[in-house]
Amino acid sequence: MSDALAMWTLYDNPLDMPGCPYVARLSEVNGDGVKTTSMILWSEDLEELRASMMSQGLTCLTRSPEDDPKIIEVWL
Repeated sequence: MSDALAMWTLYDNPLDMPGCPYVARLSEVNGDGVKTTSMILWSEDLEELRASMMSQGLTCLTRSPEDDPKIIEVWL
């Protein structure tokens, strides 16, 4: 079992995934920092991705003004 904290970041039209309006990327946070995994979810419907996050019992954190403008929110 990993001691890392799972963190899903939701993006609006990320440049590296053309044609995918909404993308969620899983990262793991531990004492060594943040590691982006290969796990990606995408949808044409933002509410569908949010429902997926809620079904996992995750909590939404709104984006900070300093975040990349493509970031919509983060789920922990």
